[in-house]
Amino acid sequence: MKRRKIAVAAGFCFSFFLGTLMNLLFIPGFDRHRNNSNRVQRYYQEQQHVAGSRDLNLRDPAAPPGAYMNREPTASSQHRDLLQQIQERYDEVLRYRQNWPPPPGSGNPVRTLERRRLMDLAPRSSSEQSRATERLNNRYTEPHHRGSSSSASLYARTQVDFDLKMNSVNSRQMLGCSSIDSATNVQYLGSGYTKAVYKVALNESFSVALKSVDFGGHDMENCVKKYASPGNCYRLASYKIIKEMTLLQRLQHPNILKLYGYCYHDSNDISDTLTAITELGSPLEMIQLLQTSWEERFRICLSLVRLLHYLANSPLGSVTLLDFRPRQFVLVDGELKVTDLDDASAEEAPCSSSADCFMEFPARNFTLPCSSQGRCLAINEKRNLYNAYRFFFTYLLPHSAPAALRPLLDKIVNSTGELIWGINETLGHLEKVLHLYRNGLYLQNMTHTPRAEYKRVIDATIAGDNYRCWPSYQHEGCLLSVFSVREAIGVCESHAQCRAFVMTNQTTWTGHQLVSFKTGSASLVAAPGKVAFLKATS
Repeated sequence: MKRRKIAVAAGFCFSFFLGTLMNLLFIPGFDRHRNNSNRVQRYYQEQQHVAGSRDLNLRDPAAPPGAYMNREPTASSQHRDLLQQIQERYDEVLRYRQNWPPPPGSGNPVRTLERRRLMDLAPRSSSEQSRATERLNNRYTEPHHRGSSSSASLYARTQVDFDLKMNSVNSRQMLGCSSIDSATNVQYLGSGYTKAVYKVALNESFSVALKSVDFGGHDMENCVKKYASPGNCYRLASYKIIKEMTLLQRLQHPNILKLYGYCYHDSNDISDTLTAITELGSPLEMIQLLQTSWEERFRICLSLVRLLHYLANSPLGSVTLLDFRPRQFVLVDGELKVTDLDDASAEEAPCSSSADCFMEFPARNFTLPCSSQGRCLAINEKRNLYNAYRFFFTYLLPHSAPAALRPLLDKIVNSTGELIWGINETLGHLEKVLHLYRNGLYLQNMTHTPRAEYKRVIDATIAGDNYRCWPSYQHEGCLLSVFSVREAIGVCESHAQCRAFVMTNQTTWTGHQLVSFKTGSASLVAAPGKVAFLKATS
């Protein structure tokens, strides 16, 4: 029996790695990032109609990128191409901000731009990490980080423009430069094509994530090599952060990372560089998730579907995550949250026939209908849903689930894998699973009759006598969640080692009680609030 279990576990792990490899083969990877000495200057402003036709290098710093697009630039064609990209990113964020009334007294809505990649949480070398942390420490320990009087005036104008009125930790005001001036315990977390991400402690009990442009990142390096314009390359890259901040403000949901605020500051010779201050989460480790309890894995899948349901019906319309994969998400107190939205898009694909609505994935393809309005019907929703299936449901939903729930879970996996259901049906079925599990209805057909009698000892626990089981909430023991004593007895009798169990006074997110299963009861000790059940010996 033991060998059979090992063989099953090995086969499952192999299938997981094989499936993950197939899913990731067609996803662009992240390059390693090196330190870069490029220094740039960052200027943003909401006003779209700023007068002026001066040369690009002598323009009013308060003018937006689009203000100088109406005149033919004197730069090369490559330079004009870069300016066009900046304009397009600028226009994209303006679309997301359109018709959104700013809070009273907060000034103009923010301007901004762009989409695409996310932070790569793969670790750097120790030397790279040291340099990255040192750069951030220097950035926030400079005595005049808001810059000279000229940049300070720009900072003031920009801050009024970008008043997001976010909820902070202990108040209703958003965090700003003053909040991170005294930040401690700076840790480099990772970086991707565009951004570098750091963890800082604002006080002993609260930490946040800081996101800023990675000057040695892929986007900056490639842009500077191609266009030789570090200032505009920085603007183009930083618009990704601005777009993400805009979407984090507009898309408010429990499964979307919170934006706590932002800061414009000087970094060495760079004026008014932008740092976003966000909620901090822990990255998803799929191998570790496979070793957690089914209840926790189900919670992740339910969180994801609730998020996708919101994105399909958001204030911006149906939103798709173009770079959908586990590294785009983090866990915060057990809840799954999307951490980056710079790859999100609210654009529905145009079409003239169904042939234009072709979705291609590594394992299979789909063709969706073209609506009478000339848009691919629910393509954003369906793309999100299929990605949820191939990255999450396949691995996390069915395995080690209660036997009574497996048919419904298999139906959910199969229906999303074939795109038979939309997000509404998927969410409805997952909520049904939650209802059945939370209320113990999955045990209604349980016909197990205990093979032994159990002695109940109130306010007692058993020290030691542990054995390991899978999956368990405790690495060195067998700690599982159950709905009732009846279910705990069934679990104990299904384990050959089990001779006793302790009902703890701890509960999970569904209200199930945590139970510690034991090999014996020799070390019975007093423990208020706990109840020990000892199997009677014949």
